[in-house]
Amino acid sequence: MSLMLVVTVLGWVGAIAGLVAYAMVSRGRWSADSLAFQGTNMLAAMTLLSVAAANGIWPSAASNMAALLIGVNAVFTVVRGKKRAAKEAAALRVVENTVADVVPDHVPDHLADHAPAQRSTVSYRAFAEAA
Repeated sequence: MSLMLVVTVLGWVGAIAGLVAYAMVSRGRWSADSLAFQGTNMLAAMTLLSVAAANGIWPSAASNMAALLIGVNAVFTVVRGKKRAAKEAAALRVVENTVADVVPDHVPDHLADHAPAQRSTVSYRAFAEAA
């Protein structure tokens, strides 16, 4: 197997990976901030960078290097955002009560107009920080 055959195969893999990523986002199957999209784009950029460099096509190599760096930054941003969201979700919990379970002095303002007979059927949700 010659080096040029390997380079050509890499070029086709990169081109197909880039098209798959573009098609999946365009059809709404992946979001632009998904790890699948970013990973596939990075694979495409790496393979096309290799092909361009092997053939001495430096403008293409430079643009694929930029695409690769953008993808790496996007992956770090996505992972950091998911960690932050998980941390914030763990800090909140949902508390459900009916108004009958609440001391009358603590009835929320938006429920104060309900007649006493109806109070036991009214529910509310409140988010409280976990202890």
